[in-house]
Amino acid sequence: MNKFESRYFQTSEKIDEALVRLLDKKTFEYITVKELCTEAGVNRSTFYLHYENTRDVLEETAEKLIEKFLSYFPEDPHTAVNAIAEKRPEELVFMKPEYIIPYLTFIKENKNIFCVALKNYDNFNFEKTYSRLFHHVFDPILKKFDFPEEDRKYVMMFYLSGINSLVTEWLNSGCKESTEHISKIIIKCIMDKRENCLSF
Repeated sequence: MNKFESRYFQTSEKIDEALVRLLDKKTFEYITVKELCTEAGVNRSTFYLHYENTRDVLEETAEKLIEKFLSYFPEDPHTAVNAIAEKRPEELVFMKPEYIIPYLTFIKENKNIFCVALKNYDNFNFEKTYSRLFHHVFDPILKKFDFPEEDRKYVMMFYLSGINSLVTEWLNSGCKESTEHISKIIIKCIMDKRENCLSF
C-alpha cells in the first residue's frame, strides 16, 4: 500500500466510524455532509474526493460490516456453498456451533455498531445480504429437502426472522449470556422447527 492509498484508507475509516457514531444519535436522513466531516475531523473537499454524498458512505460502511462478518468464519463461504450440491440431505445441518458461534462472536465483539445497524436495518441494506444468502445457501439446501420452489423464500424468512429477534433480545440485554449458550438456544429452536417443517 503506497502513501496515497494509506491516506485514502485512513480517511475512509474516519468517515465510516463517524457515520456509525452519528447513527447512534439520529436517523440517517438527518445526517449532513457537514456534520459528518466535523465528526470525522476531515474537511469537505477531502470528503468529496472520496464520496458524492452520505449515501455513498453508508453503502461503504455496510459493505465493510459484511466483509468483517464473513472474516469470522473458518471456511471460505464459496467453498461451503459449492459443497452443498455434493452432500446428502441428512448432512446439511447448517445450524451448527461452528457456524453460529462465529456469527455470535462477531455480534458480541461489535455490539455497538450492530445495535446501530439493527436500528437502521433498511439503510444497511440487509435485505441484499439475505438475498445473496438465499440464492447461494438456503435455496440449494431447501431444494435438497424437496421444498417447493415457491415456498422456499417463506421458509428462509421464517428462520431468519426468528434468529434476528433472538439476537436483538440478546443485544438488548448487553450480550450477558455466552455465545455458546445462545448458540444452543438457536440450534434447539431451529432443529425443533425443522422437524415440524419436514413433516408438514
